[in-house]
Amino acid sequence: MAHASRPTPARFYAPQGDFAPIATINTTPLVDVMLVLLIMFIIIIPVASHKVPVDLPPPDPAAIAVPPPVHRLDIAAGGGLAWDGAPLAAASLPARLRALAADPDRPVLHLNADGEARYEQVDIILADIARAGVTRLGFVDNRRFERAF
Repeated sequence: MAHASRPTPARFYAPQGDFAPIATINTTPLVDVMLVLLIMFIIIIPVASHKVPVDLPPPDPAAIAVPPPVHRLDIAAGGGLAWDGAPLAAASLPARLRALAADPDRPVLHLNADGEARYEQVDIILADIARAGVTRLGFVDNRRFERAF
């Protein structure tokens, strides 16, 4: 009678000596991460809680009730200028801007550039505004450029 060969069961042996696996979790990366987080918190917390005292003047109720005057400077597609709807020569713009900056009522200048106006022309006018000392400037009707970008 012939014996049927049976497969030999596989046996697993644990390595012995220096090559034995370590059965504990390696905590070195965990400690490294904790030290990095600790250093980050030490640096960030003083910055986040630091306050700078600023003495602001109390609001003047009369100034709040009366809005400042507003002037509008339009730049046409061809480069023509209009001040509050009236045509304005480019040569007289710097004097008008200096008068606006010196006005004690602190008026606001609204700048409205046509979409077809040359960027160079607008840049020159913005430089004139800065040189004149106008600090209260607003750009008008920029929503139409939203789709361009």
